[in-house]
Amino acid sequence: MSKNLVIVESPAKAKKIGQFLGKDYTVMASVGHVRDLPAKQLGVDVENGFQPEYVDTARGKKILKELKAEAKKCEKVFLAPDPDREGEAIAWHLYEALKKHVPEDCFFRVAYNEITKPAILAAFEHPGKIDMDRVNAQQARRVLDRLVGFQGSPVVRKQIRGAQSVGRVQTVALRLVVEREMEI
Repeated sequence: MSKNLVIVESPAKAKKIGQFLGKDYTVMASVGHVRDLPAKQLGVDVENGFQPEYVDTARGKKILKELKAEAKKCEKVFLAPDPDREGEAIAWHLYEALKKHVPEDCFFRVAYNEITKPAILAAFEHPGKIDMDRVNAQQARRVLDRLVGFQGSPVVRKQIRGAQSVGRVQTVALRLVVEREMEI
């Protein structure tokens, strides 16, 4: 049994990082997001400050079961997804899913910008906490995607043959095109 659980995003990174860290570390992959907004519902409580309502993804259920089982056996859990907004959100979702099984002070956020032994060892020498500003930025983007796409896509599908969906970026771009066409 290893003393530490490390969770990264990809299985390839897990294997490489595991070689760097040694036998005191079990390195597992989340394979991306393990929780998301529900597929068939809005999943955003518009009446309560646009609070997102997360559920485990189909793939995430299996992965979380494995991660929970391993986390219960370890002294520390190092959350090591990518150091971007999505990675920070993945780290937070992992924390939220595992916090019933591991004491809060046993979680650590590890960030690195390259998969080399010196960079990984340096990152583990200075673990930090989850950056909630990045998590909130990702949540805001996800909620906007859902509000615009979930509500706008059915309207567009009815009006335009072959249209699939709309999003927060495409919708604004389309408006600019339409406004410009009207000016012309």
